Amino acid sequence: MKRFVAICLFLIASSNALPGYPVYYKEQFYKLYHTHYIQYPDDTIENIYWLEQARKADFCNPLYALAKIEDERHWEKYRYLFNMHIDLKMIEQHLYLGAKFDKRVAYFYNAPWKRENLESLKTAETAYRAALTYWSSAKEWAKKAEGIRFMYLPEVQFWEGEAFRITEGALDYERIIGRELERLAKVRSDFEAMDEAGY
Repeated sequence: MKRFVAICLFLIASSNALPGYPVYYKEQFYKLYHTHYIQYPDDTIENIYWLEQARKADFCNPLYALAKIEDERHWEKYRYLFNMHIDLKMIEQHLYLGAKFDKRVAYFYNAPWKRENLESLKTAETAYRAALTYWSSAKEWAKKAEGIRFMYLPEVQFWEGEAFRITEGALDYERIIGRELERLAKVRSDFEAMDEAGY
């Protein structure tokens, strides 16, 4: 029994000394991004962090790309699509974060918590406006990717679909976020008009 306990203690102690692998490249940071069944604000903030690191990092060698790269034109299109996709994921995560603080409707019975609700709306607005900052970059990358015609990367076909929808105008986050900000402004004015004592 003593020998078994000693072996267990040795394994536990040595497991703390094992090094992890370093993360340097966009693709590695992107793989750390993940979605949860229930997306809590902490999960969303973690994803925003990993995606922001991916935006700043260099690309890995084309041998380790997330798609098969045959020549320099494929490599160019892959990089445009990857950057666009990261920007779209940043928008998506900021919208998720804003939705967690957005009250959507100012119910009369929330009047006693008027100040807290206004603070929550302020946080939601900050997240929505942060999402909007990535949209122009995503559009630029999509336009560059769509400029390379008759070249497809089957492994990232979804990204190509995103680029097509952006350039055709079917996907317009500026319009979507604009509507959210207009609705939020109305909810804020409804809360501001409430009398905290007379609900």
